[in-house]
Amino acid sequence: MNVNQRSRTYTWEDPIALRDAGATMSGLDYLNAVFGGKLPPPPIAQTLDFTGAEVEEGRAVFAAEPGEFLYNPIGVVHGGFAMTLLDSAMGCAIHSMLAAGEGYTSLDTSVNFVRPITLKTGRVRCEGKIIHRGGRIATAEGRLTEESTGKLLAHGTTTCLVFRP
Repeated sequence: MNVNQRSRTYTWEDPIALRDAGATMSGLDYLNAVFGGKLPPPPIAQTLDFTGAEVEEGRAVFAAEPGEFLYNPIGVVHGGFAMTLLDSAMGCAIHSMLAAGEGYTSLDTSVNFVRPITLKTGRVRCEGKIIHRGGRIATAEGRLTEESTGKLLAHGTTTCLVFRP
């Protein structure tokens, strides 16, 4: 047995049931149900261990405590963690503006890394805000910060296609 070996176990609920539960709700009502615990979090939140912290029309905030299981081979948290938090916050900012029956999908996402994330970084906060909500296109911006100091870790923008299934 390798004395340096670690393990992590987590569970999640059926993502299709989660999607279907929100199909008739406005985006904001759906996100409030997920963030408030009335509906389960999506599997990606369980996988990367982050939570929805706040949501209002045009704005969504996620929080996480970076763990060792997120490290890459160079000894820092993998950039995909920051990208996923930004994608989630920006996407949910757009989702919060959707009417019942509307959906969205990402067309483009751009992320800029400002400083590395490590265990010493501590809890992080990622805020997404809507920039524009048109009939078919919506854009949002996001900022990932160190919660205790407010230092910027990464920032990004996204463009999403809004549709009715």
